[in-house]
Amino acid sequence: MSERPEVYVSVDIEAAGPTPRTYSMLSIGACLVDRPEEGFYVELKPESDAVVDAALAVSGLSMEELAAHGTDPAEAMRSFADWLASAIPADSKPVFTAFNAVFDWMFVDDYFQRHLGHNPFGASALDMKAYYMGQAGVTWARTSMRYLSPLYLSGGPLTHNALADARDQAELFRALQAKAHRKSSEPDGWGGSA
Repeated sequence: MSERPEVYVSVDIEAAGPTPRTYSMLSIGACLVDRPEEGFYVELKPESDAVVDAALAVSGLSMEELAAHGTDPAEAMRSFADWLASAIPADSKPVFTAFNAVFDWMFVDDYFQRHLGHNPFGASALDMKAYYMGQAGVTWARTSMRYLSPLYLSGGPLTHNALADARDQAELFRALQAKAHRKSSEPDGWGGSA
């Protein structure tokens, strides 16, 4: 059986706190890694009043504004699934790609499972931090954006707008992929001959 072509989708979310069981996902931004202009963004109506003030301070989102004007979570997840279906060829597999993927994926998976009954990405995610750690041979602490932004993103901080961050993270992942391809073509690299 042949493998399906993979399409990397950079995903970023903002949330009201650290876990989907207690806190609401407030926004989702996504774009195709190789075509970041093809993007998706939605702000969601909170499902809970629970909030960590620091999380809201980072995102700049307002629980009151989202309660009044946010998209119903079930509708938001249907829209996200519809965008994925339209942006990715039917014979291809979307690969959830994120910077600290465990955080973003757990919210997206929880919302897809509860509201649609399935996750179009499946039960896996590609983490850019781990990808870089394996490539560069650095410690986990050295995979933070504080270190990577000056190397790959001109030193700028993430904005914490989910779509803008997804696009910045797509740029970062393209740079990391290019570095990996260069390394694998070297005679003593991962895929070359000695």
